[in-house]
Amino acid sequence: MPNDKITSPFDFLDHLRGCHKGNKTKGINKLKYYLQEFGYLDHNQTNVNNDDFDDALEHALKTYQQNYHIKPTGELDAKTVSKMTSPRCGVPDIVNVIGFHRGNHGDGAPFDGPGGTLAHAFAPTNGRFHYDADERWSVGPVANAFDLETIAVHEIGHLLGLGHSSVEEAIMYPSIGLGQTKNLHADDIQGIRALYNV
Repeated sequence: MPNDKITSPFDFLDHLRGCHKGNKTKGINKLKYYLQEFGYLDHNQTNVNNDDFDDALEHALKTYQQNYHIKPTGELDAKTVSKMTSPRCGVPDIVNVIGFHRGNHGDGAPFDGPGGTLAHAFAPTNGRFHYDADERWSVGPVANAFDLETIAVHEIGHLLGLGHSSVEEAIMYPSIGLGQTKNLHADDIQGIRALYNV
């Protein structure tokens, strides 16, 4: 009689059932890759090449469990394995839109250290927005620092599809000085209205 069981590329998770923080079991690195692929584990957070069930992996697993309405134990229990081995869409469940990164951080647009590129965001529908972690950041106008909120509003403009403005007072102007803050300008508002027909 033929075997009717359909194999899954996720079947490796079956032998990891019961794993939890502190375990070092062969194959845990594949669990890390799985959680990284679907947006639960940032490649900068942990070493995905080892088999250590570390704090970052426990946090990622709890987030996965919460997302799928499974009790967030941080343990790879039977219910979690069952959900993880089910056929699924390849699009990540979680996309980290916002983060602080240094140098080459995997998006094809490496940062250059202090004083150069402050941040970047990708046009719709990508949704990623990264600050350069090597810059000095502040909330509000502080001498020798860049205002997080002003830069965020500028980059959110890019996330929505806006390009740069030639109007120096506009939030979408491509440069800003240390200690400066900006608010939306009529040029920014006209740009978003034109894009979205409002």
